[in-house]
Amino acid sequence: MNKLANPLVLIGAALLLLLISTMVFTVDERERAIKLFLGEITEAEYDPGLHFKMPLLEKVYKFDRRILTLDVQPERVLTNEKKNVIVDSFIKWQIDDTSQFYKSLGGVESRANSRLTQFVREGVKDAFGQRTIREVVSSARSSLRDEILASVDQQAESLGIDIVDVRIKKVELPEDVRESVYQRMEKDRAKIAREIRSEGEESAKKIRASADRVREELLANAYSTAEQTRGNGDAESARIYAEAYTKNPEFYSLYRSLGAYRSAFSGNSDVLVLNPDSQFFRYFNGPDALPKP
Repeated sequence: MNKLANPLVLIGAALLLLLISTMVFTVDERERAIKLFLGEITEAEYDPGLHFKMPLLEKVYKFDRRILTLDVQPERVLTNEKKNVIVDSFIKWQIDDTSQFYKSLGGVESRANSRLTQFVREGVKDAFGQRTIREVVSSARSSLRDEILASVDQQAESLGIDIVDVRIKKVELPEDVRESVYQRMEKDRAKIAREIRSEGEESAKKIRASADRVREELLANAYSTAEQTRGNGDAESARIYAEAYTKNPEFYSLYRSLGAYRSAFSGNSDVLVLNPDSQFFRYFNGPDALPKP
């Protein structure tokens, strides 16, 4: 017990523990680590777990292995139409080459964020400068993202960084140009509406003219058919009258005379001046006046 309580023994044990602690280090599965010997990188790929190093001569630096998100501050860029738009974007990245990351940026994450922000802004300016406002807010958004991603990833490769994704969160018009752009878009929509309305009116005229032509043809055909039917009816009527007349001419003459009497005596006239011996009154003179068969 006295030996364990000896101050020299305690100091020696403490120094031994301190030496051991300076010789070992751990790497988490969420970390990357490099080992330097007198400032030179000797090891850059460590599996998660416990590892050893030489005290004082070797140093270990650790970096985040996870995918990191960098929110780029919104900025103004010019489109192909020389119009300002405010672009808000973000980038997702992770360390791909630990040695290169340390050599290029000293392993400082803030330096990486600064360089990546510069790359993204350059990529956004180049991509937006080749497109109109309508393209960047509609169908061209996917190709815009791919173009910016390829540009940033190519530049970040020299830093040992892999670009996972680049996204445009929002594209807005500045207040000083928003109204003019809206007015121009309104004029474009009005022009398209006039063109569609004009095409509709032209189609309506064609349809109406075609319907009128068909109507006239139908009426002409109907009139022709009606005249033919009427003519056939009149011919048939004349034939029937002629046939009836030839069968009993005297009866037919009597029938026609009775019709004439009915028409003559049905009026309001009180006086009818005729010669009693005329052919009109021959049936009033009795049966003797009738012609003998």
